[in-house]
Amino acid sequence: SPKRHCHEAVVSTQSTGIKNVPISIIESQSAAITVFGLLPYEQKMSVQHSVVQRHGQCDLVVKGKEKMLAQVGFRRYLVKPIYSQHTKSNKHKLERFMPKKGSFVASYYAPITLSPAPVILFRVEEDGSATLLSTGSTLSCNPDRVICKRVVLSGHPLKIHKRTATVRYLFHSREDIAYFRPVEVRTKHGRRGHIKEALGTHGHCKIGFDGPLHQNDTVIMCLYKRVFPKWDFQYF
Repeated sequence: SPKRHCHEAVVSTQSTGIKNVPISIIESQSAAITVFGLLPYEQKMSVQHSVVQRHGQCDLVVKGKEKMLAQVGFRRYLVKPIYSQHTKSNKHKLERFMPKKGSFVASYYAPITLSPAPVILFRVEEDGSATLLSTGSTLSCNPDRVICKRVVLSGHPLKIHKRTATVRYLFHSREDIAYFRPVEVRTKHGRRGHIKEALGTHGHCKIGFDGPLHQNDTVIMCLYKRVFPKWDFQYF
């Protein structure tokens, strides 16, 4: 009957042999050996992304690419992660420091670990102790995840004529103006424009805007560069 088959269990045993075990482990009474298996490709290196949050009692200032002790699943190693925003878009803004609130993504080079797997990040102090910084779980092993670093250039209007302004301090050479000419500029008061031409050899340029400009306004240009984690991996 079905009830009879539910109570019946098939018990099977397996024996595993391990070669080249140190004698110190055999002589130790308290040492325990953990045996685990790897899924396909988990022995290869990739860019590991983990969604983590700061520990509630941690208020330290942690800079990006600072050496960390990472406990990812059953593995433990030293890495230098970079931090980025955890969003649903295909481009993610780089965080120069570890955020103090909310979830964020830590990216580093490490052996592939498929999710879900727990992640704990520690800071190794000079005396050898470890300070808990953040906890979370693995997100993905996607080297195509785009992390962008934003740099903001700022300038000030020197002369204003209707919707055209001569801007200084935005660049310092004609070559830079010619290179960044296709990039759109904007102001803190919401005006948008494009570079028309370079004036002189000291970085002055003429910019046309979509409306009249105020003398106390600031012209800014946002530039983005893709960044990658620093290659520094070591088993701990």
